[in-house]
Amino acid sequence: MENPKIAELINRAPWREAVTFRNSWPHEYVLSGQDNQRELFELVCARLRAGEGVDGWFFSMGNTYLFLGGHKYWVMTHWDAIDLDDGQDYVLNRAPLYRDRRDFVIQHGDTGKAEDYPDEPAVSAESGGLQPTDSNI
Repeated sequence: MENPKIAELINRAPWREAVTFRNSWPHEYVLSGQDNQRELFELVCARLRAGEGVDGWFFSMGNTYLFLGGHKYWVMTHWDAIDLDDGQDYVLNRAPLYRDRRDFVIQHGDTGKAEDYPDEPAVSAESGGLQPTDSNI
């Protein structure tokens, strides 16, 4: 069962559409300072520090994702580098879960739409881990 406090904060957060990847990978975001989301950022970062995150890839960029409810969440700055007292505005993103390899590896040609699902596997057999194959970088 999810922590009710983090679920409440997520539901109250003023999520906005991220237009940068609107056509390639739609997602939403909130800002730590501008959106007054300090407590949400503290809880997300605490869970990432506790090892609840899962390593994944956005094209060739690695990141750590936190899976909560029907979404995956990630920060644009590594959670250990986030200092909510330094005056910076940090970004917390979220995207809906697809419950397939797109939840862990987003590769070129994959838009999140079923008809655009890439033909090549996202994970190389040799690596045994979540890494984009050479043809996907």
